[in-house]
Amino acid sequence: MNFPLFISTYLEEALGKAGFASVDILSQIRASTDSKFGDYQFNGSMGLAKEAKIPPRKVAEKIVEFFALPEFLEPVEIAGPGFLNLRIKPQWLAGKIQEMAADPRLGVLQPAKVKTFVIDFSSPNVAKPMHVGHLRSTILGDSLARTLRFFGHTVITDNHLGDWGTQFGIILYGYKHMLDEEAFKREPVKELARLYVEVRKLFKTAEEIAKGVVDPVQNACRDETAKMHKGDQTNLELWRKFMPVCLSEIDLIYQRLGVRFDYTYGESFYQPFLNKVVQDLSASGLARESEGALAIFLTEDSTPALVRKSDGAFTYMTTDLATIQYRVERWHPDAILYVVDSRQSLHFSQLFQIAHQWLGQQTRLEHEAVRLAKEVYQAAYHQEGETQSKESLEDLNRVGEVVGIGAVKYADLCQNRTSDYVFNWEKMMAMEGNTATYMQYAYARNRSIFRKGGFNPDDYRNSSIPVLLETAEERGLALQLFRFEEALTLSLVDNKPSQITLYLWDLAKAYSVFFQNCPVLKAPNEEIRQSRLLLCDLTARVLKQGLELLGISVLEKM
Repeated sequence: MNFPLFISTYLEEALGKAGFASVDILSQIRASTDSKFGDYQFNGSMGLAKEAKIPPRKVAEKIVEFFALPEFLEPVEIAGPGFLNLRIKPQWLAGKIQEMAADPRLGVLQPAKVKTFVIDFSSPNVAKPMHVGHLRSTILGDSLARTLRFFGHTVITDNHLGDWGTQFGIILYGYKHMLDEEAFKREPVKELARLYVEVRKLFKTAEEIAKGVVDPVQNACRDETAKMHKGDQTNLELWRKFMPVCLSEIDLIYQRLGVRFDYTYGESFYQPFLNKVVQDLSASGLARESEGALAIFLTEDSTPALVRKSDGAFTYMTTDLATIQYRVERWHPDAILYVVDSRQSLHFSQLFQIAHQWLGQQTRLEHEAVRLAKEVYQAAYHQEGETQSKESLEDLNRVGEVVGIGAVKYADLCQNRTSDYVFNWEKMMAMEGNTATYMQYAYARNRSIFRKGGFNPDDYRNSSIPVLLETAEERGLALQLFRFEEALTLSLVDNKPSQITLYLWDLAKAYSVFFQNCPVLKAPNEEIRQSRLLLCDLTARVLKQGLELLGISVLEKM
C-alpha cells in the first residue's frame, strides 16, 4: 500500500474544513525516521502558517480538530512547532501484512491508467568499446523498465546504437591504411578498437585547429563517413563486415548483465527518413539556411542546432528528430525517457524543444541524466586453497557471477543517477552496509531458516496465518514491509532506482534487528513461530522482488 497517498485524502478533507488553502499534501507526508515520532509525519503546518499568518502549532491544532480520525490510526499527536505524528494501529498493520503475504504482487496495486513508455538507454557507439557511461545507462535504464513493467505499464526498450557516425569514418580510414590482417582474423573487434585509437592519435589538437592548422587525417575520416552515407559500395561493404563482429561483442556484455531490448534500431535504421525530416523542417519554417548549412535557431542569440551540414551531411540532431517521429507514430507513447550522459543536456534540451514545435504532439520527453563514474569498472575473482571438485567449482563460479554482477549493478543504482562515484570493488562486495552482497546474504540467511526447520515457504503465502506484532522488532519489520509499494512509487517520481536500494537497505536492517531479537524456530509458542515464519518469508519475497527490479539475482545459499 502507498500509505502517504492513502492518508492524504483524510488530511485534504481536514484542511478544507479548517479553511486552509489547498497545498501539495502528498509531498508533506514522510515516513518518520524515529519510531517515537510515529510511523509517518505531516509537515505542512509550517507552510500553511505563513499564508494564514498564525503560529504553526495553531495550524496543527486546527487540522487535528477537523481531522476525521480513521479507524486504522491512533490519536494524532502534535510535536514540536507543528508536526503531526501519525501512528498506525498494530491490528490494522497486521491485517495488511496478511493481505500482502497472500498477494503474488506483494501489495503493489496496478495504476488506474496504464501508460506506454519508450525507454532509450545504453546506446553505445558500435565501432568503439563500451565505456562506463554506457554501463551506467544500461543498468539504470534496465531497472526503470523493470519497475514500470512491474506496475503494469507498457514499456518499449530501444537501444539506439551509434552505428552510422564519424567513428566508422575513423575505422574505415584505419582499415585502409593501418590494418594488421592477421590480428583482424584472430580478434576483429580488438583490431578495430586498436585502429580507432591509432587514427585518433594522428588528429590535430583543438588548439592547433583553432590556430588554423589543417588536419588531413581528420578530414580524410570525415570523407570516408560521407562516402559511406552517400552509398559508396566499398565503404558500405566494409561497414557490413564490421557490424556483426561489433554487435556480437556488445551482446556478450548484455547477456552477462541480463539485459534485453525490445528493439535495437541504430542510426542507420533512420537514414532513409532524414531527407524528408529536413524537407519538413524547412517547409515549416523551423530550419533556415546559415552559412551553407541548414540550422534551427530556437532564439536569435542561441547556439543553432544543425540539421544538415554545408557539405550535405546530416547530423545527430536530424537522426534524433527522425527517431522521435518514428517512435511517436509507431508506438504512441505517453513518455519517452532517454537515459544518457548528462554532458548531452544541451543537445537534448534543443532536441525536445524542436520536436514539440515540429510535431506538435504531447508526448512527454525526458532526459534522465547519468554521470560517468570516476574509475573504469574492473573486477577479478581469485580462489586460493585446496583443489576443489568440478561441482564445487561450478557452484563457486555461479555464486561469483551472481554476487559480482549484482555488486556492480547495485553500486550504480544506489547512487543518485546524477552523481559521480569512485569504483571500489572491496566496498561493493562488503558483507556489511548498503551493498547487493549484504542484500543477497540477508535473503540466503532467511531461506536457511526454512531449510533448517523443514518448513515449506509456500505454506506462508496466504492470509489464514494470524500475524502477531507483539514486539517492537516485529512491528518495525512489518512496517518496512508495508512500505514496499510506497518505495517503488517514489522511485518513479524522478526515475531514480536509488529509492529502491534505500528501501531494501532499510528493510534488510529491520530484518537483521528482528532476526537478532526474535527467535523464529525457537519461538515461545507455535502461534508466534508461525507468525514469524510468515514475516521471514514475506521479507525474502520482497527482497527478491526488489532486487529483481534492479536486475539483480538472489541465491538460495551463499
